[in-house]
Amino acid sequence: MLRANINTGTGMPELPSVILLAHHALKPLAAGAIYWEAEQTLIVADLHLEKGAAYAARGKMLPPYDSRTTLRGLAALIMNLAPSRIVALGDSFHTSEVATRLGMEDRDEIARLQEGREWFWITGNHDPELPLRIGGIVCAALTIAGITLRHEPSPDAATPEIAGHLHPAARIARRGEVVRRKCFATDGSRIVMPAFGAYTGGLNVLDEAFTGLFTRPRLEAWMMGRSTVYPVLARSLLPD
Repeated sequence: MLRANINTGTGMPELPSVILLAHHALKPLAAGAIYWEAEQTLIVADLHLEKGAAYAARGKMLPPYDSRTTLRGLAALIMNLAPSRIVALGDSFHTSEVATRLGMEDRDEIARLQEGREWFWITGNHDPELPLRIGGIVCAALTIAGITLRHEPSPDAATPEIAGHLHPAARIARRGEVVRRKCFATDGSRIVMPAFGAYTGGLNVLDEAFTGLFTRPRLEAWMMGRSTVYPVLARSLLPD
């Protein structure tokens, strides 16, 4: 079973609330994060902080508010859940260079969020090097209770894994309308997380970039709604 079903006693099961990965219960959140309650760990992927600034440096103008918006969303989760550990799964900054030039207000906010808890920055393809000034621990990967947390999913992973990088999204037909949302993609052996950043999009989970990562009959896309996530089986998914 990939999902944990909750029976309310009415004879009708509610939507499953957790993804089971190597027998660990991981709660996907509508905000685009995972909360691992047993480990008091909040996991986010692909914050892409300062994406607006990186685009501006190349002459492509975006409103310069993405970092603040993303950090505000992260702060709300931390306030609500009070995790003892945060793990950011790479591409936390849109480039290594903008990480060194992060504004004082955003640096102070990150420092405030780090107070009293462990904080791990996993490096990504956008931010392979990170400055000491951002605090926390910088690493290439992290293993917790037999689950490997890394940036890019590995088809040859020897252990269950949680990764980011691909920004999965799902598309379905519902009540005569087509709905497309960011999603958590899983088949019980790995989870690929949606991008948390304010300026990040999503790649259809049926795209060839996901080839080899999931056993198709077991694939589930947990689509992000306004206040919850909705698991959708592979047979209901549509390509773009």
